[in-house]
Amino acid sequence: MNGFYSIALLVCANVFMTLAWYAHLKCNEYEWFQRWPLMLIIVASWGIAFFEYCLQVPANRLGFEGNGGPFSLMQLKVIQEVITLVVFVVFSVIAFHMQVRWNHIVAGLCLIMAVYFVFGFK
Repeated sequence: MNGFYSIALLVCANVFMTLAWYAHLKCNEYEWFQRWPLMLIIVASWGIAFFEYCLQVPANRLGFEGNGGPFSLMQLKVIQEVITLVVFVVFSVIAFHMQVRWNHIVAGLCLIMAVYFVFGFK
């Protein structure tokens, strides 16, 4: 179960991370937000990122094999990167109406290969 909880926490953490890093670009469409100074935007992003860390740290502790989890350090990192990119694609499609193109799909397949290679050989 630690593996499941670890991945679930990583997904939630990456939602907060994506919001902290990119939501201000979407909010810039609003006139009231355009008046915010950069320092306030940075502090607001840090505030959002705090919740990412509150989820990311327990996710790594639960998932790491040194703490009784099922994943090596390398596996945890690759899982986190794949989750980050999946969450980002969903966010960019919903918030920015971006289109997923063939090269994005090929990149996703490369990520699947990365997961295979990091899990396939011990």
